[in-house]
Amino acid sequence: MRLTADTGLCVGAGQCVLTDPAVFDQDDDGIVALLTDQPEGDAANRAVTAVAVCPSQAITIIEG
Repeated sequence: MRLTADTGLCVGAGQCVLTDPAVFDQDDDGIVALLTDQPEGDAANRAVTAVAVCPSQAITIIEG
């Protein structure tokens, strides 16, 4: 699994960071920043949750 984040879509709600602060962060403007784009194990499961709760659908999972 690989994550991508579209900073143009991000509204800065921070739900991703609340879901897993080891994978997601926010810049000074509140926009999503990936700390890793290939989470593994439990972090991968939390990343799936973060994608689901993102209000702007700014985070995408690429399988493969």
